[in-house]
Amino acid sequence: MSEEIIETQGEATEQEARPRGRRSEKIGIVTSDKMQKTVVVRVDRLVKHPVYKRYVRRRAKFMAHNDLEGVTIGDQVRIVETRPLSARKRWRVVEVLRKANK
Repeated sequence: MSEEIIETQGEATEQEARPRGRRSEKIGIVTSDKMQKTVVVRVDRLVKHPVYKRYVRRRAKFMAHNDLEGVTIGDQVRIVETRPLSARKRWRVVEVLRKANK
């Protein structure tokens, strides 16, 4: 009986030690930095059209939380998915990949 208890406790610690699922990452361009700790990031992607078999450009805008200093319009950034931070904010800026030309 005591062996069964030890086994179930061991299983619980294994579950806690497992890494969570990978968070999705996107790379995009900052289009607005007018808010205090939020930036709007535009993500472009190419999708093959189901009928015409040509590549079509699709874009989406994401609001991302920004704790980094010096992120401005035109910078290329990497954003990762996170818990909901506000009504429309579910992404966080991780790093600046390329600064905008000025």
